[in-house]
Order: sequence, then structure tokens, then C-alpha cells
Amino acid sequence: MTRSTTTLEITPLPKHVAIIMDGNGRWAQQRNLPRLAGHRAGTENIRRVVQGFAQYNIKHLSLYAFSTENWARPKEEVWGLLRILASVINRETKALHKEGVKIQHIGRLDRLPKRIQNAVVRAVELTRNNTRMNLNVAFDYGGRAEIIDAVKHIVKEGIPPEQIDERLLGHYLYTNGMPDPDLIIRTAGEMRLSNFLIWQTAYSEYYFTPILWPDLDMKEIEKALLAYSHRQRRFGGL
Repeated sequence: MTRSTTTLEITPLPKHVAIIMDGNGRWAQQRNLPRLAGHRAGTENIRRVVQGFAQYNIKHLSLYAFSTENWARPKEEVWGLLRILASVINRETKALHKEGVKIQHIGRLDRLPKRIQNAVVRAVELTRNNTRMNLNVAFDYGGRAEIIDAVKHIVKEGIPPEQIDERLLGHYLYTNGMPDPDLIIRTAGEMRLSNFLIWQTAYSEYYFTPILWPDLDMKEIEKALLAYSHRQRRFGGL
């Protein structure tokens, strides 16, 4: 993932980009294919997107792959998604490790099949010392569940109420140690967060595109980064 000589001069750039990957099903429907074919196409696009943001030296990239609410989908689709996840982890981890990408999981592991839990743990352990990019994969993730889990841990540890502030709560979130996202990208034309990083995105900039996730390419990535560079971020000030 070396820096391309054709990258645009864009400044400022976000430190952390988070993407709500939407549109796999519609991508498949447009081609008269089963929904799982769209999910496979979506996973094939992950490496290209990672490479695209790496060209601009984006340090943190978070991908919303599977929400806590997605378990309500038809069982055939859910288990198909899990099989695809296992395949992607096994296929991509070594390549990402070679490129210096650190893989981190955001969300719950306990509800995933044991073999997938083990694959995620192996990927995290193998890449834990890499520094080129932090790739955060949100799988079985929900923003409300994350906040509830954080509160439960705080209560369990008996921390007095007067000691609880934003900094302390942030320490108990799945994203502890990461900067909040500067830019949220959502594909497929939808304009909502869908329970993704709802605490961390309080002051994020948003970029919505009609492009379906499997078709998100370098041109659209650069459009999103250019749009971000023109925003004035005041964080509530003047």
C-alpha cells in the first residue's frame, strides 16, 4: 500500500474515517443475484477501500460490518454472512499484516461461532504491533449496547458518581485509545447513523453517497476527503 503518485493534494485530512457499509443487497438485486452475492462483493471491496485510504495516510479506518440488530435478518442470510466473515478473516489477515495494518474488533465476540471468535482473536494478536493503519471492524456492534456495557463496567467497579465524566466513560467504550471519527461516510444514499458510534460521532462530519458499498471506489473516496477538507469544524465554538 505505497503512496500513489496520483493522489490529490487534500488538506486537512481526517485522522479517523468510519464507514457505514450499506447497499450490498441492492447491489445484488440490481444484478438479479442472491443477497449473499452482494455481501461477497462487499467483502471483496474492503481491501481496495483500505488501500485507497492508506494512500492518504489515514491512520484509523472503522468499518461497520454487522450490527446487533442484524441478527433479526433471516437465518440463512445471517449464517451466510458469518461464513463470509470467516472466509475474509482467513484470506485477508496475512496480507493486511504484511502491509502493516493493525486489525481491531469493535463489538461483542461472545455471540459469534467459536471458530470465528478464534479467527478474530488470531487476527488481532498477529497484527497488534502494526502501525501503518488501524483497521477497526465493527461486527456484532451496537452503539447503545456499547454505552450500556460501559456503564455496567463502571458500576461493577464501584466508581463514585462524582468521578464519572466524559473522559472516564470513554475509557470504558470499545474504542478506548482511539480518536473519535472525524468523518463518517455512509453509502447507498441512506442518511442515518443506524446505531453506529453514537457517542463518538457527536462532532463528526458526515458524507452521504448514493454509491453502493461494493462500488465505492477511489474517485468517491477522494470526493469524500475533499468534502471534508472544505468543512469548518468549530466543535460548538465560533
